[in-house]
Amino acid sequence: MPLAVCATPIGNLEDVTLRVLRELAEADVVLCEDTRHTRKLLERHGVRVRLLSYHEHNEAARTAALMPRLQAGERVALVSDAGLPGISDPGARLIRAARDAGVEVTVLPGPSAVETALVAAGFEPERYQFVGYLPRGETALAALGNELQAWQWPVVAFESPQRLAASLRALARVSPDRQAAVCRELTKRFEEVAVGTLAELAERFRDGVKGEVTLVLGPTEARTADESAAVAAMAKLLELGVPRRRAAEVVSQLTGAPRNRLYRGSL
Repeated sequence: MPLAVCATPIGNLEDVTLRVLRELAEADVVLCEDTRHTRKLLERHGVRVRLLSYHEHNEAARTAALMPRLQAGERVALVSDAGLPGISDPGARLIRAARDAGVEVTVLPGPSAVETALVAAGFEPERYQFVGYLPRGETALAALGNELQAWQWPVVAFESPQRLAASLRALARVSPDRQAAVCRELTKRFEEVAVGTLAELAERFRDGVKGEVTLVLGPTEARTADESAAVAAMAKLLELGVPRRRAAEVVSQLTGAPRNRLYRGSL
């Protein structure tokens, strides 16, 4: 496979797949955000391969230089410092250029801070929204908070430890009682998952934190008119003898209401 997009650990160096290790070892060159960071992973697993930097400051030039090599059949592996390239990390430009040129691209999945945080938070993940890094500035954060009030399901975002306190305060002003989780240093030695209302978390982390942070906003509790209609439709189907699980699936597909919530609410 000329271009292999490889997921790497988000913290613990043992969280890497055997398939990724094999691909990295067999590559002609491995593109990485920080060669020093990637070298630690490779040394931990006894992999020796040529490394080449590929980050936001040189990805345009690197992509142009690499395309002839990919088209010639050279085997290239792309990694980021943590997680999957292209998700809030460089990579999308090279992937798009390779596909446009007819070069084979294969994605090797692996660890995800988004899904790890979502599961660790304990909220219903039947549907969720990922918004990348939170915007800077109180005005932009307030606008995002107001926008997300209309979204009933969990929301996952990345945030820097330096801005976490200010972001939590801004979001708490909009929805102080919304449940949320601050997931810090996931898969690492000092992993922490703190769950509470936005107001509580803003107070708890008022002095900031250290380490990588993923923020999860819980689902809103307010029932919309559409959800009320979904509940009524669920009840009607049950009256007609439709099996409970099937009724929940049908109503969820038609209205967008969470299937699990419909099922449990009808018990």
